Amino acid sequence: MAALITARATGVEHVVGIDTLPAKIDSARALGATDAMTSQEAMDRGEKFDAVIEAAGHPRALEAAISLTKPGGITVTVGLPAPGQPASIDPLALTAEARTIVGSYLGSAVPEHDIPVYEALWRSGALAVEGLVSATIGLEDINSAMDTLQSGQALRQIITFP
Repeated sequence: MAALITARATGVEHVVGIDTLPAKIDSARALGATDAMTSQEAMDRGEKFDAVIEAAGHPRALEAAISLTKPGGITVTVGLPAPGQPASIDPLALTAEARTIVGSYLGSAVPEHDIPVYEALWRSGALAVEGLVSATIGLEDINSAMDTLQSGQALRQIITFP
């Protein structure tokens, strides 16, 4: 969802949110996605996109992202699956369709450059990060919050300290 709001804030006009959970489809629309669907719906409809950002951190999500990328398009993976979880990629499709796959760790950020840009977008109202907060929790609830995050039911949770 952070990629979605950032794309919208930086002027990308057509942003599609894709997730397996219905609640997150609704969240994507609320955060400004011009369309939202499950990856299976997108595949069933034959949808393909110029750029696909995978942020779930699951090998199947990466495979779906690659399959939803147009020939000549780019797939960016920011999700971090557990170590040793392989994804299957068809090298022929990758080569024949001139696709690009890029890994991006922590947004491949340059903090001294990027943080002021994001701050300015936020201050102008264009980057609605508040919409990403799904809960505020106390430190004593950290374990259940991590379970909620792992289940995919949370976007972002803010921890308050005593």
